[in-house]
Amino acid sequence: MADRIPITLLTGFLGAGKTTMLNRLLHDPQAGRIAVIVNEFGEAGLDHDLIEDVAEDVVLMESGCICCTIRSDLSRTLADLHDRLDAGTLAFDRVVIETTGLADPGPIHHTLMLDDQIARRFRLDGIVTVVDAVHGTATLDRHAEAQAQVAMADRIVLTKCDLVATTDRATLERELDALNPQAARLQADRGALPPGCLFDLSTRRSSGNGLAALKWVGEVVDPLAGLSGIKAAAPAPAALPGFPSTAPHHARQNSISTASITIDSPIPAPVFDFWMDMLLGTQGQLILRLKAIVHIEGAQCPFVLHGVQHMLEAPVPLKDWPKDDQTSRVVLIARDLSVAHLAGTLELLKLKPGTARPPGSGDTLSPQAARDLTAG
Repeated sequence: MADRIPITLLTGFLGAGKTTMLNRLLHDPQAGRIAVIVNEFGEAGLDHDLIEDVAEDVVLMESGCICCTIRSDLSRTLADLHDRLDAGTLAFDRVVIETTGLADPGPIHHTLMLDDQIARRFRLDGIVTVVDAVHGTATLDRHAEAQAQVAMADRIVLTKCDLVATTDRATLERELDALNPQAARLQADRGALPPGCLFDLSTRRSSGNGLAALKWVGEVVDPLAGLSGIKAAAPAPAALPGFPSTAPHHARQNSISTASITIDSPIPAPVFDFWMDMLLGTQGQLILRLKAIVHIEGAQCPFVLHGVQHMLEAPVPLKDWPKDDQTSRVVLIARDLSVAHLAGTLELLKLKPGTARPPGSGDTLSPQAARDLTAG
């Protein structure tokens, strides 16, 4: 994975400030040589400062970066860029794909995983989502696409913060906490950011570094805590039968929920396999993102797992995990599933072979009952 070219997905709703940020990035020599893929030059509005037309739909900038448009599809565009890199007609170290304001990052991630030619040459480095601090709260309330972009982000960049009142900024922060509490947040100053802060986010997967993996997963918290400041919406669905009751929570009007869990002792392999089969088989299309460090019984080291919707990347072993730490950490971000449902799904990881009982419950949980639970 370390030999493949890193790709950053830059997403954000219409008017969030992606173009301004890209302009600043492409004119910063410290950012390195970047290939930027956009849908249309005119639509993106990039200030290219062209010095040379390298080829059709490809332009070279003074900073050494290049820009190109998506030709017929993303796979072909990436293949063309790599062919030119091999031929020595272009030089770049990484790729930034600017999505449209209404785009779901999921299909792009699938392309990077499922296209064999692309997967051998490129890897996803991270998803960066730009949020307009002035209109962000209203946008998140009204548009499911904006909610999904925030929920799937590895890093969130706030723009136009100088134009928003402190109380409105706090409201937006609570909205972001509800959608994606794990993603680190940055504040752009008129589109400018410290060099490199948007890149090398995938060290959690490619290098096997334990500390980087922990930072990537983020703080694992009680999924039903801290939501009292969020706008009330329809009542949350009841907790899953057979699991401990959970306190009611106030949900946003969106349908995106986040839940996480820590498990102190190693997870039996049959339990984890069963849980993963049930999760992907019955809820895969609803899972926007899965991020996990799992310690399986009998394994020499923990593994990092990363999935988007029903697609799961190959597990990556951690090389430098502390020997006395066997804690597993799993984070789920999903659409159209309640927090209580996600929390109950995660509790299945605490089952022990032969007991068939959900943690904290006196009721027997048969395999079929478990399937019924995870199927909702």
